[in-house]
Order: sequence, then C-alpha cells, then structure tokens
Amino acid sequence: MKSKLEVKNLSYSYHSLEGETLALSNISFDVNNGEFLAIVGPSGCGKSTLLSLLAGLLEPEEGSILIDGIPREDSDVQIGYMLQKDHLFDWRNILSNVSLGLEVQHRLGEAEKEQLLEMLDTYGLADFKNSRPSELSGGMRQRAALIRTLALKPDILLLDEPFSALDYQTRLEVCDDISSIIKKSGKTAILITHDLSEAISVADRIVILTSRPGKIKGIMDVSFGEEYARPLERRNAPEFSSYFNQLWKELQNYD
Repeated sequence: MKSKLEVKNLSYSYHSLEGETLALSNISFDVNNGEFLAIVGPSGCGKSTLLSLLAGLLEPEEGSILIDGIPREDSDVQIGYMLQKDHLFDWRNILSNVSLGLEVQHRLGEAEKEQLLEMLDTYGLADFKNSRPSELSGGMRQRAALIRTLALKPDILLLDEPFSALDYQTRLEVCDDISSIIKKSGKTAILITHDLSEAISVADRIVILTSRPGKIKGIMDVSFGEEYARPLERRNAPEFSSYFNQLWKELQNYD
C-alpha cells in the first residue's frame, strides 16, 4: 500500500534562555493511505510536538516530512486538525460553527452550505443546526467539531486527544462514533492519546514513543476480525487484552 505520509529522521528541540531541550530524536515512520495510526507514550514525550510538526505549525530542525512523496512545505494536500477542545463559538449556532472553516477560506457557497446540511443530518445534528453549542452535550459538540474539520475535505486528519475532556461513558460512545465516521470516510488519520485501550480500539497500527527525548520504541500492528469493526466491538474481542498487555509491557520501561 502506498504511503500517504512519511516521516524521516525527524528531530526537534525547544530553545529558551535556560538552554535547549531536545523534544524528539530521530523519528521515522510512515502512514498508509486510509490508515488510522495511533501514537502513544508517557507524558512529555513529544506527542503533541510531533503532531504540530506534521501540521506545519512547527518546522523540523532535522529530517523531513513527505506527503504523497512531496515535501510537506511543497504539498497542497489539505490537513485537518482536531484538538482536545471543540473550540465552538457560543455566539454562533451549530450550522454557523461548522461553516466557519469554509467561511474563513472564502469557500462557503450554496453547494457547500447544502453539503454541510447533509453532514449535519448524517451525523445526527440536523435538529440542532440552530442551537447554540452550550445547548449541546459534549459528544454532540465533538461531532460538530468533526463536521467543521471534514467540511474542509482534508486528506489527512490529525487528532490531538479529541475525547480527553469527556466523561468516561461519553468518551467511549463518541470515540466509537467519530472513529467509525473517519474510517468510513477513508481519510488517513493520526491520533495521539494517553489511553492505551482507546489506541487499540481505533488504530490499524500504534507507534510507541519513549520518554523525552521522544524516540520510537516500537510499532505494533493491530488487527481484528470483521465482526469487530467498531471500537466498542473491538474492546470485547478475545485478542483485545493480548494487545493491551503487549502495549503495556512496551511502556513499562520508557527509556
């Protein structure tokens, strides 16, 4: 399968008056077209820094990032970024919120408005298009945030712990919902998370980082039968505990 994204020998340091802190060291991996990749590791290992580098918010000091074989800075591939908070504006209704990205890019025409209405209907928010974000549950808000991101038609989705602010039950339901939507769309997705069960339940592969400076300790393939297609179904699969124990063992020694 052709790689959608390639990371080669990537390193990054933060600089301050106190000196230099190496955040990531010699990171290399690839992500196939349509693949769902999860990245796990201890707090402070550089997961969010890595996502910022992939998004183009930071520039690598060493190494390269290729998208479809082209340097990221020369690529016109759209990248969507879904954050921990939904960042919906309460003075705008839900339809206006999900339109915001297209509006900012001056791409909000009648065809796009119709598509947004269809997406709201598909993802169960059509009856709330005129509601304010404060009137919606946390899970509904996250679905709205995903629609806002998908409306821009990104080829790659970057997910920075988008379920972490939700209570446990809602988190399970929304993770199941949103991950299934992403997989159905065929988008290439990269998720960072502290939740090992979450990573196993959604990912095709899992990249394991060491403590700072973050290095790749291992990459684990994850595969379930067709009857365990959705994240919640995967959690009930016989092999789920085996994957969890394998991943936990890898993380026992961070160095």
